[in-house]
Amino acid sequence: MMRGAFTVGVWTMASRILGFVRDILIAAILGTGPVADAFFVALRLPNLFRRLFGEGAFNAAFVPAISTILHQDGLEAATGFAEEATAVMAFWLGTVTILGEIFMPWVLYVLAPGFAGNHGKFALAVVLTRIMFPYLFFVCLTALFSGVLNAMGRFAVAAAAPLLFNVFSIAFMLGLARYMPNPGYALAWGVSASGVAQLALVVWAIRRAGMRFTLPRLRFSPRIKKLFRRMLPALVGAGVTQLNVSIDIIIGTLLPAGSVSILYYADRVNQLPLGVIATAAGTALLPAVTRNIALGQESEAMAALNRAMETVLMLTIPAAIGLALAGKQVMDVLFVHGAFTEHTAILTGHTLAAFAIGLPVFALVKIFMPGFYARGDTTTPLKIGLAAVALNLGLNLLFMHPLKAVGPALATSVSSAFNALLLFVILRRRGYFTLDTLARHRVSRILLAGALMAMALGVTLHLLPATRTTIPEFLLLTLVGGVFYFGPGLLLQAFNVDFLHRLLKRRRPAA
Repeated sequence: MMRGAFTVGVWTMASRILGFVRDILIAAILGTGPVADAFFVALRLPNLFRRLFGEGAFNAAFVPAISTILHQDGLEAATGFAEEATAVMAFWLGTVTILGEIFMPWVLYVLAPGFAGNHGKFALAVVLTRIMFPYLFFVCLTALFSGVLNAMGRFAVAAAAPLLFNVFSIAFMLGLARYMPNPGYALAWGVSASGVAQLALVVWAIRRAGMRFTLPRLRFSPRIKKLFRRMLPALVGAGVTQLNVSIDIIIGTLLPAGSVSILYYADRVNQLPLGVIATAAGTALLPAVTRNIALGQESEAMAALNRAMETVLMLTIPAAIGLALAGKQVMDVLFVHGAFTEHTAILTGHTLAAFAIGLPVFALVKIFMPGFYARGDTTTPLKIGLAAVALNLGLNLLFMHPLKAVGPALATSVSSAFNALLLFVILRRRGYFTLDTLARHRVSRILLAGALMAMALGVTLHLLPATRTTIPEFLLLTLVGGVFYFGPGLLLQAFNVDFLHRLLKRRRPAA
């Protein structure tokens, strides 16, 4: 299971790094101006679908179902199930895409109410969203085929596909911007083109894996009805983090100009460790736990949850500390170029810190969810998710005026902590998850190593000049953080050293 997580993590890291190159270019060209705000709002809608389906609801319902069929009934039965799901999904997604194109202005009145008073910004957001909206059709089908590959134990191509999103965005921005009314148009066309490319890649990978896939006629078989009954509540249960971020964007449109862009850049940096660590672990954990439960191996399933929790905490705790304490320094190094000023870096750094303090609990939500989904329970996460969304909305309204762009980020972190806590409590009460002796030993020591890192990093930041952070200064901060976290952690035996060694020594997996 962790080998699969490592594969997903490597490809996700590559995608996120390339994504930073894209965002650095966007920041230098657009900064936090009106075109940037309009583009980021336009990107939110198809991106919400991508994250819900690629990392959330569809994955939560489909992967356990096809994994069980694959291991109990064989490849032919799994192929038939995947074909039926594709036919239904293509019909549904096509309908949503057409309706979205028609009613887009009304959709954006809900998604970006703060733009309604600025006709030019609102009209640009509508046009850009219409250009990008077909992306959701292609990327959601990509998620379906990625789920098939994950169930077959083939993680590399599915994890690599998002690279194309960044490749096409960069290529279109650099190659077509001069021929468009503004760079936002070129970026929007690049997003849609990347959806086609991602779908083509995973279809090729499935055929290479030996699954001869054809598109059957549309029909709702009993197992498809069961799949979608499980998927609908998971749309909220698995997508709470994304729904919370969407609420943040809605609130951001009501804040001073540039707030949407500030929230976007801060969230993008925060998503790097979240995507690389938590999403990777959750993606590999779900089919593994489902397989354990299908075979009656409850103790193995619980052990997998414990080891996954240790791993994500080991990696997200230092990331959270570093981003929370040195958010402004991160923004200085990554984004202060061209239209992105030092003052903007300070504002964005504060928002990043508010997102970062919730990073470990964001990750724990990804780990606890498979404990429910692997047993076919998507209703419990739905109920908890609805409560978390309501809390996030209330906190947003409370924080938005005194804290400006920091408010939505802080509200998201607090509501995610609430979500993770309830998931853990209910898993424990049902006997699905208990911290074993090894996990209690390691987690307490991970927290102690994190405290030592925070003190060392705080002292170093106090000694550095308050001017724009240079690359050598940033590398010094990284070195201090690493030494004072991993050094004490190794001495305290907080980490699974054997596991880390196996990851470093492992052979390259098959695609």
